[in-house]
Amino acid sequence: MEVLLKRDEIAAAVAKMGQQITKDFVGQSVVLIAVLKGACLFLSDLARQIELNATFDFIAVRSYGMKKQTAGEVQLIKDVTTPLRDQNVILVEDILDTGLTLTFLRKHLQQHQPRSMRIATLLDKPSRRVAPIEADYVGFRIPDKFVVGYGLDFAERFRNLPDICVLEEGGQE
Repeated sequence: MEVLLKRDEIAAAVAKMGQQITKDFVGQSVVLIAVLKGACLFLSDLARQIELNATFDFIAVRSYGMKKQTAGEVQLIKDVTTPLRDQNVILVEDILDTGLTLTFLRKHLQQHQPRSMRIATLLDKPSRRVAPIEADYVGFRIPDKFVVGYGLDFAERFRNLPDICVLEEGGQE
């Protein structure tokens, strides 16, 4: 596999995002909500870079299954358990691709009436966007390639790669 982003580049971008979140919410607390399973490694590293009182929760959806293309339909699999009313919520996602998942999640979480809601994504693939949504914090803008590693998977494989790599056609075996 071709390495697209090396672990040290990822660490530097995550540190920069954490510093910006700390600056944006100085003197306040934040609730970080990671989208399972892909964002768990990103959440872990990002949280350690945020110098605020921060709590975590997790939400899970299904949109890809065992395919490289989204089905275009998002299903909620696991909801948050933390009360979000009047909280500063940061939705933490591994990749912003079509925007369908984050549009669904933003609408869902807004129903909890947070004080503020921001989106942090490690990767942004704007060329694939079909829903009009942007992240507030972005690690990298990437080309239209299918990527794995650092939490991102193909059919539950490759999440543990320390770098973000391009999965070529036929590279699933």
